[in-house]
Amino acid sequence: MKKEGEVRISSGCAISGIFCRDGRRLTGEAIKKSISVMHNRSNGLGGGFAAYGIYPQYKDFFALHIFYDSPSAREEAERFLDRRFDIINLSKIPVRQTPRIPDAPLIWRYFITPLPHLLHDSQLDEDEYTSRAMIRINDSIKGAYVVSCGKDMGVFKAVGYPEDVADFYRLEEYEGYSWTAHGRYPTNTPGWWAGSHPFSLLDLSVVHNGEISSYDANRRAVEMYGYSCNLLTDTEVITYILDYLTRKQGLTLEECSKVIAAPFWTTISIKDEKERKTLSYLRKMFSSFLITGPFSILVGFSGGMMALNDRLKLRSLVAAEKGNTVYFSSEEAAIRAIEKDPDRIWAPRGGEAVIVTLVKEEGR
Repeated sequence: MKKEGEVRISSGCAISGIFCRDGRRLTGEAIKKSISVMHNRSNGLGGGFAAYGIYPQYKDFFALHIFYDSPSAREEAERFLDRRFDIINLSKIPVRQTPRIPDAPLIWRYFITPLPHLLHDSQLDEDEYTSRAMIRINDSIKGAYVVSCGKDMGVFKAVGYPEDVADFYRLEEYEGYSWTAHGRYPTNTPGWWAGSHPFSLLDLSVVHNGEISSYDANRRAVEMYGYSCNLLTDTEVITYILDYLTRKQGLTLEECSKVIAAPFWTTISIKDEKERKTLSYLRKMFSSFLITGPFSILVGFSGGMMALNDRLKLRSLVAAEKGNTVYFSSEEAAIRAIEKDPDRIWAPRGGEAVIVTLVKEEGR
């Protein structure tokens, strides 16, 4: 008989999201309750959360969350940061010790800003300067893993069930206008701390249920542009693709959805001329970033959230609204656990992006 964690369920994993359009800030209690309803979709080998609006006092600085395997890795990473950034504040991330989350690495948080003279000499903007530095840490400093580096946001993840991860990080003490959560059931890749979801770069974060059969092709394509996939999980590549398309190519998230979950050519052929030209251009120009295989994802970004299924809708995804609050989840039950009477509830179609933003930021 197989032990818990050894049974393979190909449709496993759970995702959940809460977004307040009016900017109202919620503690981590609601998202913990939502994801815990889907406990059986996980197997204890990974859980995590991304939250936005949690560091208002440091909102102008990049917030780094870093795992270290050893004190020497921390010392090397801090020397690297100190040569390139002004470190405004650094500390251990507060945790609540629990036997359900064993073997924790050293977990540190930094608020930083690029050193002005180095930023000027680099001829890069601060986002590109910072993202290159974070990728270099992950690539070259053994035992150091940057798990988030955006402004006014943070990723909290571990090996464990998501509700235990929430308790471990004391998420009830944080308040944010946007929360995503993930319960992991790894099938092809190892369960380890840095390989848990969400994956993040700058203000983007991704949680994912599914498998990317095009991973090798997508990875080779995105690594041509300076990214490095070294966290042993296929989901990582989605984050880098979206960063490249939005930040470096200037695509909207709606356009990105038509790249990674592109309509079939037969579908494109029946569109009106203007839409047909746009969709054809996106498919041809960014063909290497088409993601194949079953997936449902939630993408967090500063001021918004996007939900997206693969074009055949091979993974479940449910959405709901109640006033100014929008909910997403793998199961309707996880939404109704925290909002019993939504104004609207629906299942987005395959390849159909649902994008929500703060009221003051509509139109991003």
